[in-house]
Amino acid sequence: MIWGIRQNSKRILSVILLLCFVTGAVSYSRTYGYAASKESIQQKESQISDAKKERDSMKSSLTDLQEVKKSLESEKSDLNVYITKLDASLDEIQKKIEELKNLITEKEKKIEETKAELEQCIEVQNKQYEDMKKRIRFMYEKGDMLYFDLLAGSGNFAEMLNKASYIEALSAYDRKKLDEYIYNTQLTQMTKDALEEEKKTLDEAKINVEKEEGNLQSLITEKNAEISSISANIKNKEQAIKEYEEQIAAENATIAALEKAVEAEKAELAAQNARKYDGGMFQFPCPSYTRVSDDYGMRVHPTLGIEKMHNGIDLAASSGSAILAAYDGKVVAAAYNSTMGNYIMIDHGSGLYTIYMHASALSVSTGTEVTKGQRIGSVGSTGRSTGPHLHFGVRLNGSYVSPWNYLK
Repeated sequence: MIWGIRQNSKRILSVILLLCFVTGAVSYSRTYGYAASKESIQQKESQISDAKKERDSMKSSLTDLQEVKKSLESEKSDLNVYITKLDASLDEIQKKIEELKNLITEKEKKIEETKAELEQCIEVQNKQYEDMKKRIRFMYEKGDMLYFDLLAGSGNFAEMLNKASYIEALSAYDRKKLDEYIYNTQLTQMTKDALEEEKKTLDEAKINVEKEEGNLQSLITEKNAEISSISANIKNKEQAIKEYEEQIAAENATIAALEKAVEAEKAELAAQNARKYDGGMFQFPCPSYTRVSDDYGMRVHPTLGIEKMHNGIDLAASSGSAILAAYDGKVVAAAYNSTMGNYIMIDHGSGLYTIYMHASALSVSTGTEVTKGQRIGSVGSTGRSTGPHLHFGVRLNGSYVSPWNYLK
């Protein structure tokens, strides 16, 4: 009698232990909500493939500097045409640099996400491995006798069938857990591979940014040399002076025409609320400038060697740094000119205008209302420029005046 009670107690204890194992594994799966599958492995394969394609795309889109220089060679007979075409190449390279920098930011974020996924994969894999060891040890100790005891202890045939179904379900559960472990092991390896591919893409993007920035500087240097060479090779200085004066006159004519158009528009809208300058001080238009490379007023021209009027201030700053609107106003021009390069002109009312020249990129268009301190473009070296800087000019009632009268 006592022996029979002990045997039944052993059977009950074995069943309880088995149920505890199953319940614990199911609870873990629910807690982490993570189960590797063919789909999750395919997603990682797709991530690896995409990273490789991105690297191939980067290689094919890099600037062929020698080809660009070769195509520019035939334009050197006409300096304005040459500068215009070279500036278009600079603009294209600048866009590539921005795209690569955006890719770097995206890859850095993706790498952090993949690292977190890898940590989770490893944690799940280790837990699954420990659970499987417990299950194998349990089955080794109990083995087939557990199932025999369960069936032999059945009170009737119906109870035996119920227990047989339970045993079959338990075996199926074991197979499922083994499959999950195999899938998760594969997923862990695939996640490691994906992480490595993302890192390779990030590293290559950083290298390509350096290459494109080198290409950008190489073209700027070539343009500077060409402008200086042409100025130095002109035998008749009077001709050089005349060319310079014609250049300034052309700029002034463009700007004066814009002013005239604005004033005509204002005349038509005089009955309405006309813009008026309220007398406030200007925001500094280039907060990242390192120095004033050329001030407003009379100066010795760098290549002509004679005194000429410089109608603005040149603020030396790195290419791509921000250009800000000096004051509230309306953009009356956002365009390109072979001497001014990419330029912006803003109407502040009461006959007051500000002009921003040689930008690498424009962030506003004609007709845009801007506010003081708003980014309107990026510093560059387009047009007749021998290095990255902002030429900032102020005009009042049709004439240039010193910008320092309005700046803080």
